Amino acid sequence: MALDNFGCGSSREHAPWALLDFGIRCIIAPGFADIFYNNCFKNGILPVALPRDQVDALLDSVCDPNLARIEIDLPKQTVQLADGRSFGFSIDPARKRALLEGLDDIGNTLTFEDKIAAFEAARRVSQPWLPAIPLEF
Repeated sequence: MALDNFGCGSSREHAPWALLDFGIRCIIAPGFADIFYNNCFKNGILPVALPRDQVDALLDSVCDPNLARIEIDLPKQTVQLADGRSFGFSIDPARKRALLEGLDDIGNTLTFEDKIAAFEAARRVSQPWLPAIPLEF
């Protein structure tokens, strides 16, 4: 968990890489620096934006060793505290799918392999003067 504008000043992917190297897979904060937020998704980290009062409740909860457990459920888009309280969060459906399926930008592009191959086949017929582009997936 973090506070406002987490990741500010981290315009490169190094910040998410470092967090990933430490095993961090989710960050909860009231807000994130834009570039950092986008780079989190590119590296398989879930940035969860919650209102400040909910982040404060999470921070208060983990101060008690008996309640220091938080569950993040991406499919349900919830953060649940050990005391039963639950907070919902929003996420772009395409980013959610990529995280759930473990897809990076290249992996996501390859989900369109059939459409890419069909386009290239049609292009070879409609524009035979252009050189063939070998497609190997």
